[in-house]
Amino acid sequence: MYWACNVSTCNQKRTALCFCSVSCWEVHLPGANHRESWAVEKRAPKTGGGGAEPVAASGGGVRRLVRAPSSAPAPAPVPREVLIVASRLKDYVRVRSGYNTSERVLEPLSDLVRRIIDQAIENARRDGRMTVLDRDLPPS
Repeated sequence: MYWACNVSTCNQKRTALCFCSVSCWEVHLPGANHRESWAVEKRAPKTGGGGAEPVAASGGGVRRLVRAPSSAPAPAPVPREVLIVASRLKDYVRVRSGYNTSERVLEPLSDLVRRIIDQAIENARRDGRMTVLDRDLPPS
């Protein structure tokens, strides 16, 4: 008998997380940042006679809702600092148009970058990856 996390990113071939007990599964939760999750009770696959390879386990398990401990730390706040290198932006605008650039452009431009990156993060999450790739960015 073992426990698995119900969240699909924890059950991919690459990660395939399994836990010896519900308390071990609860230790996994603070770092995993799952919105809603539970531990699924599963049984280890049976082996054939004479040292044969294990038989594939059936995907079914008993679904038991186990809440995360209330002492789980809150997620860290998202930093709101400027994401744009001012000197590079000003140089680009000056070379491209001969115009100057106000410092007040940096904050709204950083907000635009955050929105684009948030969308790319969602695209990577939907594909089951932990890395944001160029293909996750929306078309320009």
